[in-house]
Amino acid sequence: MSANADTNHRPDYDQVIQDITDYVLTYNNFSEEALGTARNCLMDTLGCGLLALRFPECTKLLGPIVQGTQVPNGARVPGTSLVLDPVKAAWDIGCIIRWLDYNDTWLAAEWGHPSDNLGGILAVADYLSQVRLANGEPPLLMREVLEAMILAHEIQGVIALENSFNRVGLCHVLLVIRTNTFGHFAKRVQLLNEVNNVNKESPQDTYR
Repeated sequence: MSANADTNHRPDYDQVIQDITDYVLTYNNFSEEALGTARNCLMDTLGCGLLALRFPECTKLLGPIVQGTQVPNGARVPGTSLVLDPVKAAWDIGCIIRWLDYNDTWLAAEWGHPSDNLGGILAVADYLSQVRLANGEPPLLMREVLEAMILAHEIQGVIALENSFNRVGLCHVLLVIRTNTFGHFAKRVQLLNEVNNVNKESPQDTYR
């Protein structure tokens, strides 16, 4: 019987996935220059988002999927009174950040806007902080958010240096999806599984 079936043996994760995961979980040599740059990027990105709130075409997309939904320990959307589940909060923050197309740009073999990652980073950081506070624990520090930003910018930027996704019909948003996954304050097994799943998604340029 066994000769007629494949061995049910799970292969290890691709080495590149392991390398980036370990980089995220172990790197802690953040220079003052890098932290200062991340701080400026954060302020610039929030400014882009706040300006976008002047545009009804943007704001009509914000808010819970089902009106009136209340989320305990929800994540907040800057510049609004919205308190949402972290998934929708990430979408909403990403929406206002990107709406005017003013946020930072990285030009390499593949172009992109690394600060797009702040949608996910800010939403998850705020949600985790709210949960911690509810449990009588200290919230995350803004330094941890800045460190997550640095890691996200480094990963997206380095991957983009020599890899052009548009040339094979894939949208550069794939970089943001992948990099966001690495920035979510998770454990190694969680990160490996999440990134492995993200790599199965290949947003095509056709929708753009």
